[in-house]
Amino acid sequence: MEDLLLGALALMLVFEGLLPFVSPRGWRSMFERATAMTDGQIRFIGLMSIVIGLVLLVAWR
Repeated sequence: MEDLLLGALALMLVFEGLLPFVSPRGWRSMFERATAMTDGQIRFIGLMSIVIGLVLLVAWR
């Protein structure tokens, strides 16, 4: 289980680093738009990320 968790964390970091590496200007623009969002919008995006992640985990197993 620890190996799986470490692998998942490593993969997440790879994906998180792709956009700033490939397109720093696009990443900066997206970050600026995110800071202009309301708390409710950010919470909704977080909730959708959790739900999609859980669905993918259930489908994978």
